Amino acid sequence: MKKILVTGGLGFIGSHTVVELQNEGFDVLIIDNLSNTSIEVLDKITSITGIKPAYFNIDLKDKTSVQEFFATNKVDGVIHFAASKAVGESVQMPLEYYENNIGSLVYLLQEMKANNLNNFIFSSSCTVYGQADELPITEKAPIKPAESPYGNTKQIGEEIIKDTTKVTDLKAIALRYFNPTGAHESAKIGELPIGVPQNLIPFVVQTAAGIRKELSVFGSDYPTPDGTAVRDYIHVVDLAKAHIVALKRLIDNNNKSQFEVFNLGTGKGNSVLEVIKTFEKVTGKKVNYKLVDRREGDITAAYADTNFANEELGWKAEFGLDAALLSAWKWQETL
Repeated sequence: MKKILVTGGLGFIGSHTVVELQNEGFDVLIIDNLSNTSIEVLDKITSITGIKPAYFNIDLKDKTSVQEFFATNKVDGVIHFAASKAVGESVQMPLEYYENNIGSLVYLLQEMKANNLNNFIFSSSCTVYGQADELPITEKAPIKPAESPYGNTKQIGEEIIKDTTKVTDLKAIALRYFNPTGAHESAKIGELPIGVPQNLIPFVVQTAAGIRKELSVFGSDYPTPDGTAVRDYIHVVDLAKAHIVALKRLIDNNNKSQFEVFNLGTGKGNSVLEVIKTFEKVTGKKVNYKLVDRREGDITAAYADTNFANEELGWKAEFGLDAALLSAWKWQETL
């Protein structure tokens, strides 16, 4: 049984990926410092899969702790989610984002090199493209100057990994996500940001539940059909399954180069107002919202060209926006 380390494995995408890994027969070890999640997620994963993953409360910014982990644990691959991820917050807190997202990646890769561990999946983002010149966005789209420190940490992260693959045996895949959303069908795990949500759909859901008074829609004057920003919303379970496919590609040595990148999305863009209306349709719940000024760091539109991932990985998103939003609401109802 292959042992896989999942950093940030109790977070939103991480927890869903742990479930899919266990369902596929992998032995999972989780590192998470609980900075944006809670320990209860560990029990929820266990109740879904019947297997309790090994858990380590380690801050990856602590180099000594990272060294100690790898000195005592042998793994066959690493899926690296652990990072701060809010665009708006990163604009306000750039140094914290650089320390957390870059420092932890470097320490992880140093230990992988020292221990001859070569299979690495990196949680990247479509933010590396900035405001793309052409839509949908392919993997060949130019990397634009980042619109936010968060986006910049993903660009720099990819460069660090790519440089490392040139001089070591590291095999790496960067998965550039579009906008993950939804929850597991069991409604036992989902997106539960600590504090005020920084992403759209948790805020929509919490507003419908009465936790938030109203949703601010940032920008109503974008050059889009209804003036609001357009994004590609991908169900988190589809996203999790893509990580398993990518991991197996590396373990089986089916990668075509030492460093590969794939876009993970649905290939369809939806505006903020479309998301709100779709949510209201599938749940029957009203969402109070107001149109406000644009938010610094946001772009007009981003949605994926998924052909490369579909053909090369043999992976395709199965769920649409309706299913993703309904699952997010069912999860909220359990809280």
